[in-house]
Amino acid sequence: MSAPPELPADFADFGPAQIAAALIAVFLVAGEPFVGYALHRRFEGRLRTDPLARRSFYRRLLVLEWGLSLVTLVVWLAAPGVSAAQVGLGPPRAWPGLLTGLAVLAVAVLVVVSVRALRSGALVGPPPEVVRPQVPGEPRHAEPPGQATVALLPRTRSERHLFALVGITAGICEEWLYRGFLLAVVAALAPGLPTAGLVVLAAVAFGLAHAYQGLSGVLTTGVLGGVLAAVYLQTGSLLLPVLLHAVIDLRFLLVPSSALPAAAR
Repeated sequence: MSAPPELPADFADFGPAQIAAALIAVFLVAGEPFVGYALHRRFEGRLRTDPLARRSFYRRLLVLEWGLSLVTLVVWLAAPGVSAAQVGLGPPRAWPGLLTGLAVLAVAVLVVVSVRALRSGALVGPPPEVVRPQVPGEPRHAEPPGQATVALLPRTRSERHLFALVGITAGICEEWLYRGFLLAVVAALAPGLPTAGLVVLAAVAFGLAHAYQGLSGVLTTGVLGGVLAAVYLQTGSLLLPVLLHAVIDLRFLLVPSSALPAAAR
C-alpha cells in the first residue's frame, strides 16, 4: 500500500488556517471521546423519564456533526494550495487493493449477520421480574454495560425518520472529519508517515470517538475506521467510504422495535 500522492506534503500548505486545522485535529483525536461519552451518558439518564429523549438526542447529533463539518470545510477553503483531491472530495481514482477489498467483504458479511441476529430478537433482555433492580446512587443508564448502542436505536416511526438522517449524516460528516480532513492534516504535519501509519491513526481516532460504547465498541469501530481509511487512501476519494459508512449505520432501520429490549424503549 503506497502513500497517495494527492495528500498535502507540507503543513505550510494550510497557510493561515494551519493553527485552526491542528486544533480541530487534536479535538477529533483527544477531545471528542470525552465529549461523546458525556453526551451519551446524559442521554441514557434521560431515557427512562423523557419519551422525547431519543428524538432530542438525534437532533443534537445532527447539529453537532454538521456544525463541526462546516467549520472544517471553512478551514479547508481558507487553506491556500489545498485542492479538493487532497481531502478526498472527488471521484475514485482507483479500486481498493485485494486485502482492502477482502476486509470490506468481511465487514459486509458481519453487517448481514448482525442484522439477522438483531432481527431475531437477540438483544431482548430477561423479563422484568428478573431484571436487576437499580442500586441507590448508581448512574441511571438505560442499558446495561456494553449495550450503549442499543439505547440509540429508534423505536417509533418519528424516531426512525430522524435516525435515517443521523445515519446519512454520519456517513457524510464522519468520513469527511476522520478520513478526509484529519488525515490531510496528519499527512501535512508528518509528511514522511507511511500510508499504513495513517490507517492506524484513523482507526485509533475513530475507535476512541466511540468510547461511550465500551471497550468492545472501541475495538469494533476502530477496525471499521481502519478499513474505511484504507478504502479512502487507495481510491483517493471519500465516496466509497461514505456509502459504506451510511449503509452500516442505516442497517439498524431493518431491526423492528419488537426485537429491541423493552427497558430501552
